Amino acid sequence: MTSIAAIVIPVRFASTRFPGKPLADRTGRTLVQHVWEQASRAACAARVVVATDDPRIEQAVRTFGGECRMTRADHPNGTSRIAEVAETLREEIVVNVQGDEPEIDPATIDRAVSALEAAPECPMSTLACPLSAGDDAGDPNLVKVVLDRRGRALYFSRAAIPFDREGSGDCPPWRHVGLYAYRRSFLPRYVALTPTPLEACERLEQLRVLEHGFPIAVALVDAAPAGIDTPEQYEAFVRRFASGVRA
Repeated sequence: MTSIAAIVIPVRFASTRFPGKPLADRTGRTLVQHVWEQASRAACAARVVVATDDPRIEQAVRTFGGECRMTRADHPNGTSRIAEVAETLREEIVVNVQGDEPEIDPATIDRAVSALEAAPECPMSTLACPLSAGDDAGDPNLVKVVLDRRGRALYFSRAAIPFDREGSGDCPPWRHVGLYAYRRSFLPRYVALTPTPLEACERLEQLRVLEHGFPIAVALVDAAPAGIDTPEQYEAFVRRFASGVRA
């Protein structure tokens, strides 16, 4: 794969459960640096940009030699922040990588970009994986997605979908992986779309795209990256990093 995409990592300093999370540095590197380094290893990456409204994060990124763009502070979500940055980019594909996934597999980023390249009718793509052992399909914190025969998203939900009425096991649930690749030209159109009822009901911003009639390509991967939401999860990451084990 050629280097065709701009990978943008939206990062905020504030976190209810883990304040200052992006700058946690018990491994000798900040969390945001770990994410930036993993994203930089993707074959599709022409550039990797951290997008933030916090000068402390900007300084940290500049210190390790990364590219950083300061954005407005009033963005309602990461996609909106990425859209602001995308206005200054030349790459035709822009990838949204979460800023709290230091162990993200670069190959999963490439899979999302490949899926978008293979679906010219789709303005964006995302990923899905099987539920892991012990995952509860009914857990509202695990977003599920149902696909059509071409690998396009039919619906995303926090509920357990699809409902296997006969218990046949023929339609296993897919867990949504929150990584997105966009055609750069679609991003300003997305942020201008009117919020939708299902988006508000499920609290899932990707439903706005489906409700307005745009298709989303979905690539399948083996597993979801382990995100860092709490200090306890960060401590587990520090231990894995020290031992050379990855999630």
